[in-house]
Amino acid sequence: MSKRIAVVGATGAVGAEMISALIRRRFPVGEIRLLASRRSAGRKLDFNETRIAVEALREDAIPDVDIALFSAGGAISKKFAPLFAKKGCVVIDNSSAWRMDPDVPLVVPEVNPQDARKHKGIIANPNCSTIQMVHALKPIYDEAGIRRIVVATYQSVSGAGWSAIMELESQTRDVLDGMPTKPQKFPHQIAFNCIPHIGPFLENGYTEEEMKMVDETRKILGDDTITVSATAVRVPVVRGHGEAVNVQTAKKLTAARAREILAATPNIVVLDDPANALYPLQTTATDDDRTFVGRIREDISTECGLDMWIVSDNLLKGAATNAVQIAELLL
Repeated sequence: MSKRIAVVGATGAVGAEMISALIRRRFPVGEIRLLASRRSAGRKLDFNETRIAVEALREDAIPDVDIALFSAGGAISKKFAPLFAKKGCVVIDNSSAWRMDPDVPLVVPEVNPQDARKHKGIIANPNCSTIQMVHALKPIYDEAGIRRIVVATYQSVSGAGWSAIMELESQTRDVLDGMPTKPQKFPHQIAFNCIPHIGPFLENGYTEEEMKMVDETRKILGDDTITVSATAVRVPVVRGHGEAVNVQTAKKLTAARAREILAATPNIVVLDDPANALYPLQTTATDDDRTFVGRIREDISTECGLDMWIVSDNLLKGAATNAVQIAELLL
């Protein structure tokens, strides 16, 4: 059955990928409305073989649609998502605005699809770095339980939007030309550099991005007993997030068994042959909807521990694809 769809924030990096994901996954779109800020109104975007004009997002002109994919920032979502929901639309929101609301399900379709049915008009899309991690850890959780997770992320600049991509490109040219760089989007030069700082710092010394991984992991897995410590790092890569994950399981799980259950998990690809330099790379995951896992090994410092490397395209599985997969659950 075809659905009336709206994409809010259609001209942004994630909004553009949401449109592409609807097409690529052949979502049954009967009608689509593309919305963005007033400055983008009138701009035309392609959907299948049709050119569609972008409309200004306005409180007095909420469209009649069945599903709205939001990627326009937390403040916009807080203001407009309830207005869409009030008209009977189901909002799938990519911002952090609703993720920890107890009345809003936080969903990764391969992990907790049943939670999508509990919605009251709004469903939250998790943080990009959380999505790929819990996608890979859910089969391990089901098999052996999880007590503790320590993760260091290596996050691409596209997670910060188009302006961040352009800043990396311009700074790369400047460095190669021997010119000084001009940081604007990031607090320091990102070209040829890594910045251990994503989001504002909190009183506990962690950043907001790191605490998202703590809180969201527990909510998605439905287990508040899991302890999580995260370090989020921005790296000079255009797209694709990498994560070095150490997980302490409740019972012993061998690396061989972990590879076996991960390989059997939908939309996970195990690339794990270090002797032949086979492991996931950001370039491996680019433009791919799946999550890639490799470097799976038993932690030599503890009896019930595993180390692994997880990579996914942050604009796809980390955002747009996951949102469209949630919409598919609603069908």
